[in-house]
Amino acid sequence: MTIIKRPRRMRESSFSRTLMRENNISVNNLIYPIFVIEGNKVRQDIESMPGIQRLSIDELIKDATECHKLGIPAIAIFPCIEKNLKTKDAREAFNDNGLVQKAIKKIKKELPELGVISDVALDPFTLNGQDGLTDENGNILNDETVSILNKQALSHAKSGADIVAPSDMMDGRVGSIRKTLEENKFINTKILAYSAKYASSFYGPFRDAVGSSKLLGKSTKETYQMDPANSDEALDEVRLDIQEGADMVMVKPGMPYLDIVFRVKETFNKPTFVYQVSGEYSMIMAASLRGWLNQDDAILESLISFRRAGADAIITYFALEVAHLIQSKT
Repeated sequence: MTIIKRPRRMRESSFSRTLMRENNISVNNLIYPIFVIEGNKVRQDIESMPGIQRLSIDELIKDATECHKLGIPAIAIFPCIEKNLKTKDAREAFNDNGLVQKAIKKIKKELPELGVISDVALDPFTLNGQDGLTDENGNILNDETVSILNKQALSHAKSGADIVAPSDMMDGRVGSIRKTLEENKFINTKILAYSAKYASSFYGPFRDAVGSSKLLGKSTKETYQMDPANSDEALDEVRLDIQEGADMVMVKPGMPYLDIVFRVKETFNKPTFVYQVSGEYSMIMAASLRGWLNQDDAILESLISFRRAGADAIITYFALEVAHLIQSKT
């Protein structure tokens, strides 16, 4: 049989597959999320996230140092604060001597070249696990929440955060934070906006990690996070955040929303990040631990799907493991 076009011809050899590979994973694409808690020499397992721990600041520095040595350009910090510090007004969020602020200061002192991304949201600090302040009926108060987010973002910037990342999905918060940063001379503090953050079922393990799961109970975040059925709406949200001064935009979760990543990158051609969230991590780990998947192959395949969709950077709990895999192959 004579066939002029044989696509398999280029797939026949390892070298030719490498030469025609359209997308690759590099440590340059990775951001490592870290959960921080009070204490000293503490590494606290998170049951729903095998292999991931809450770290005291001294232990966080060890992992951050490893990230830096491996070439991972940035880490993202998420706090699990003590229950007695959670309040209705979330005032601990902007405590200049709070857990996150102390962690940022320590990282920038020890590892000044490592990028630090701070989460700007109130769910670790509220009594009900919501990302916003609420009235007596439990309704989310948008503008009042933005006022607190401004204080939180400014506090993080003062502590040395390179990037503040509002993940709350309140209307107008990016523009308000940008104005606050500019007015206080933090003109180079970058904003990574969680612009298309969906009301997803894949956040469960994360809420366990930051201590908001039981507080949230049966409540939802559907009045501010996006409907998973919507795609055009995501573009509107991204457009608004860019207009308000976002330097980078985020799609969250990752694999269930690859179409959104693609549309965002194609439409705006802005730095586009994606978050491989806790539920995605835990699914891969659970299947791998049972021998149902090859762990390394599944991880790399999942990450290349983000790059193929157009993501510039990936926040992933697999960052350290992937960096070691990449290093072992070079």
